Amino acid sequence: MTNGLMRPMDNSPESIANRMRKLRERTGMSIDQMAREMGYASASSIQRYFDPGKLKTGYLKRDFVAKVEKVLLGKGNPPITRPEIWELAGPEFNFGALEPSNAVVISRDVTSGNKIPVYGSAVGGIDGEFAMNGVALYEVVAPPVLDNVSGAYAVQVSGESMEPRYFDGEVVYVNPHKRVVKGDFVIVQILANNEDDPPLAFVKRFVRHNAVELVLEQYNPPKQLKFPHERVKSVHFITMGGANS
Repeated sequence: MTNGLMRPMDNSPESIANRMRKLRERTGMSIDQMAREMGYASASSIQRYFDPGKLKTGYLKRDFVAKVEKVLLGKGNPPITRPEIWELAGPEFNFGALEPSNAVVISRDVTSGNKIPVYGSAVGGIDGEFAMNGVALYEVVAPPVLDNVSGAYAVQVSGESMEPRYFDGEVVYVNPHKRVVKGDFVIVQILANNEDDPPLAFVKRFVRHNAVELVLEQYNPPKQLKFPHERVKSVHFITMGGANS
């Protein structure tokens, strides 16, 4: 159950259309008003999403759900939550169950022009992983995109597993607060098998994260990495890269 308000839904047109209708009705919006706020010309552009007889697909496309979120999030009584909306795109996009971020990594406040820590390792593991022990290699000036982002940090990439997207020694910049979606590049922290050891960090591409597992992908060699959900410490969005140590 999500937020105690609606039962989990399947990917049938009836279930999707019913969720869309209930969310809209909670805000008091008409279909025409919702369509216009989403950027469409009239109600006819989105009418099918409320009619199971006309809706031909199951879970909705991510781009469309993002528009729904922009219009409905926080409205209604009680206020509509992000997990309620993103269930429309499928269970893999429901991020309500993610673990909180690692407080050691995101403990700094960053303001414009301030320096942020760079984490990493001189020698990475077979998949480019390194121990995230909270000890910075050095500091760099925060780029403008991370001005006033609390807890921003950077990571020095280890190894060749993400080439040609990221190269060995390249520094990537991280926003720990931005929501991650499929296809984003991320740094994740995975709890070590020995609880006394620091988490292992991986720079990869995000595939999905649900209550069962986290799935990532790398380029070189091409493969997927899977981790049990209970071992996932944090999943943070990589805003930009390009700097070299």
